[in-house]
Order: sequence, then C-alpha cells, then structure tokens
Amino acid sequence: MKVVALETVRTRSHANLIWVHVETDDGRRGLGETFFFPTAVETYLHDVVAPMLIGGDATRIEHWHATLMRQPVGYGASGVEVRAASAVDVALWDLMGRATGLPLWRLLGGLVRDGVRIYNTCAGPHYATKDRGEVGRWFGIDHGDTKDLDDLKAFMEEPVRLARDLMAEGVTGMKIWPFDFAAFETGGVGITPAQIEAGVRPFRLIREALGPAMDLMVELHGLWDLESAKRIIRAVEPWAPAWFEDPIRMDDLDGLAELARFTRVPILASETTATKEAFRRLMERRAVGIVSFDVGWSGGITECRKIAAMADAWGLPVAPHDCTGPVGYVAGACLSLTNRNAMVQETVRAYVRGWYRAIATDLPPIEGGRLLPLPGPGLGFDLSPAFLADPGTIRRRTGAPPRPSQEVRA
Repeated sequence: MKVVALETVRTRSHANLIWVHVETDDGRRGLGETFFFPTAVETYLHDVVAPMLIGGDATRIEHWHATLMRQPVGYGASGVEVRAASAVDVALWDLMGRATGLPLWRLLGGLVRDGVRIYNTCAGPHYATKDRGEVGRWFGIDHGDTKDLDDLKAFMEEPVRLARDLMAEGVTGMKIWPFDFAAFETGGVGITPAQIEAGVRPFRLIREALGPAMDLMVELHGLWDLESAKRIIRAVEPWAPAWFEDPIRMDDLDGLAELARFTRVPILASETTATKEAFRRLMERRAVGIVSFDVGWSGGITECRKIAAMADAWGLPVAPHDCTGPVGYVAGACLSLTNRNAMVQETVRAYVRGWYRAIATDLPPIEGGRLLPLPGPGLGFDLSPAFLADPGTIRRRTGAPPRPSQEVRA
C-alpha cells in the first residue's frame, strides 16, 4: 500500500484535538489522533511529515515509527514532533487492520482477557475542550443542559452520590483532582491546611459512606513542588487511595524516586512522558509503581507496546490513559485488552456518553464495569460523516485529491 495523501481534521468546539488520516493508493484511510496545540501539529504534519510519507509503503510501520520518532529535535519528550509521530503511527496500524480485515486487538496478538476493568475519570463533558487558561475555563464545569454528566462538579459537591451512581453501573474506580484548585491559586508552591482539608474532603466522605468498595485515584497533574506533594500524600493516605498520579513534574526523577520511597501507595506515571527511554529511566530508579502512557503523546501504538512490555519485565502493571479523544481511547483500550500486565483502563463517561458519540461512528461496549473489544477492522470506527461535513470542522490535505467513497469507512 503506497501512501498518497495526508489529511488533518480539527474543530473549534474541541480546541485541543487534531485527527490525521493517512490514505493509500488502494483507497483505504487510516485514522490517528493527538492532543494539545493542534495548529502546531497540523503545520508539522503537512510541512515535514507528509513529504516524507507520501509515496512510501504504509505497511512499514516500524520503519516510519523509527524515522518520525528520531527527528533532529523533539524526540525526547511529548513535543510537537512526537505527538505528530504518535498520531501517524496509530493511523498506520488502523490502515493495516483495514487492509487485512482484522481488528487492531488481533493485530496486537489477540485478547488476553475478554474485557478489561474500567475506572471513571470524573470530568465533565466540556473538560479540557478549550485552550488551557484559568481553572474555570480549563475545567469546563457545566451549568447547562448536560449537568447530569458533569462528574467534575459532582465530585466537588456530591462525591458520595457520584460514587454510588458509578457503583450502580458496576464501575468500582474513580479518579478525582480536588487539589488542583489550590495549585491554580498558589502556582503549586506551598499548600495551606485549609486547602488540604478541602482537597481531602471528597475522599473522606466517600470512605465514610461506602468503605473500601470504591477505588479512589488521586490525580495531581504534575502541579506541585516536592514538599507540598508530600503533605498532600500524607493527608490522603489514611483514606486508602489506589494511587497518586503525577504528583510532581515527570522530569524530576530524583523527586519521584523520593516520593516512591515516602509512601506505600503506588505512584502512577505518566501520560505526559514520551518514549520508552524515558520510561526506562523511571523504572530503573523505582520511581513508578504503575505505568501509564497515552498513545497520542507517548509515541503511538508501536512505542506504547514496547513500554508495556518493558513494564512487564520490571513486574509493573500498566494503566493506559484516556482523557483526550475517541481514537486514543480505543487504541489504549486495545493495548489494555492485549497486554497481560494491564490492570485497568481509564474512561471518561461524560465523553463516552457525550461528544465521543457525536464524533465517532462506534465505540467499545461497556458492560458491568468492563470494556469489551470492538469487532470491526483496525480501530473499528471512523470519524462520523456528519462531523466531517460540519461547517466548524477544519480539514487540510496534502497529496492526492480525496475520493468520494472516503467519507465513509473504507
């Protein structure tokens, strides 16, 4: 299959996302995705990646991965170059699935479990859909017609009710970030006793009402200085959290290793980390207890398979990230379904029940708190024709003109 065109797709309603189509001379089209600063990624894809890729063999996934992940700059972290490479890698795997008629999870070696346990990241339908700014804009707390899906507002105001709602659906894990409000106030430098008490409150209320039935994941978004992170950890530890996620910046290996020794609760790290080399350093320092990666940030399916295998060699579980878009969600779920050491898959029910369904033609079923595989070839879904035709959707193309049949899944 020879690559003949590269197309990018983005939308004003989700200002941080960009999708990429890689098209071949037999009329097939693979779908990828990444998140953050989409116009910069768009420019790089069309100006740098497309001239390299067009005319090349789409089946040489490892070759393209190695080429795009080792450009002269940007290859050591999840910058524009690596995010673009990640999106293209996913699109090439999707293409391979379409060409062979096999689901991505079969291409990756087949299922190691029929379904994977999920947890709910307690965001709302508009969380992180706007450009990053002040806390209210970034959190996108909903006061409109979809407030029943605003799990972020719920964990602040009604944490016990939210936990009970999730348990009624069979979901026994929930991730919240009540300390972020304090970090936005202080810049992550220093935290007061009152701020600690406000952040601890949801954990305390849920444990007092429901006991150990719900796993509670603590998201700290890499916002804190080391000593503040220690104070937060000590304050939450009595409520038996499942993990502390990204307590400090992920490039502070000494600090992470110190925190790993400081607490008996696992440190989870990190979707913000790219390349297997960076994850290797985390594992060698014993700075991480649970490995999380994002397919659209960490190097695509090819790189994340290697990270998962390396984690397995170190005796560490993996928990793929999803709080970005439907492609990353499904690709990460395929890795959860095909890797022995995957412990749980992140989901955002406000997304899965909301805007993911407006953009994607299909999504994996969730039954009793477990995510099941999609049966279709490749990722098993497309961007919806209605979304692609929407006036707010911005499409840019390099290479051969589109075929009419490419508006639906090839």
